[in-house]
Amino acid sequence: MKILTSLQDAELRETLTRGGIAVIKTDTLYGLVASALDPKAVQKIYDLKDRNEHKACIVLIAEVSQLLPGTHMDDAHSALMDKYWPGPVTIIMPVDTQNLDYLTRGNGSLAYRLPNSPDLRELIRRTGPLIAPSANPEGAEPARSVRDATAYFGEAVDAYVDSGEVKNATASRIITVNESGEEQILR
Repeated sequence: MKILTSLQDAELRETLTRGGIAVIKTDTLYGLVASALDPKAVQKIYDLKDRNEHKACIVLIAEVSQLLPGTHMDDAHSALMDKYWPGPVTIIMPVDTQNLDYLTRGNGSLAYRLPNSPDLRELIRRTGPLIAPSANPEGAEPARSVRDATAYFGEAVDAYVDSGEVKNATASRIITVNESGEEQILR
């Protein structure tokens, strides 16, 4: 376990690209992150959080070109991206490939967010898309500091990036496009 101080630390990028797990501050809360392209790393997070196996994770991207293959983005989704990104809004989009079942968890869709933080986007440009559920065991309060996160996960996480305490943060808003092609707020 390493405690780092910057999202631009080469050790953090190396950890994530080799299938490791890290805790970092996202644009909302501290998140438990791993490469969205690595099914084993994704499963490590599910196991570590004791996360419901049928509940998909949010995928952080640095730019729209990082949407995973098989993701359907129509004009309505594009309009939502233009309206809300970058920022703390998650957009759910349909996915049509079974190759991503380890991410979709049988739901046929993925939840994407393009964070507001330039440092976080730069990290994601270098590592590829990251899954980023909140840094807490299922049902527990989200970690608001690295101290909270280490109390939850200890040595089971490869790296922690200490960005101070999160104050007054809430989870991202989640939106989708309904059958009428209109924005629908889910959270």
